[in-house]
Amino acid sequence: MAVIIESIIKSNPMGRWYIELIDTMKDEDPQNRVVCLDVFEYAEKIEMIGQEYGGDVEIAWSSDDNVTPVQINEVRQQMMAYETEQNLEKIDTNQ
Repeated sequence: MAVIIESIIKSNPMGRWYIELIDTMKDEDPQNRVVCLDVFEYAEKIEMIGQEYGGDVEIAWSSDDNVTPVQINEVRQQMMAYETEQNLEKIDTNQ
């Protein structure tokens, strides 16, 4: 059974987005929340959390009300660029 990790896009008072991760298998203690300031840190933290569950992870995305569509789009674009980069690295190592 996959663990569900909530990935919540949030915005700080300066207008900078960040992603907060919540492992739904753990209690709602604030210490169990992980803040990621960019997609590289996000990917690293997801992998670390996933290792606890044998890599069987599902992501549930949401955003706070104060997050703008521009911020959401920026996160999406950075995620797509990251995934493309990872796929190209896999192709290079397989050749």
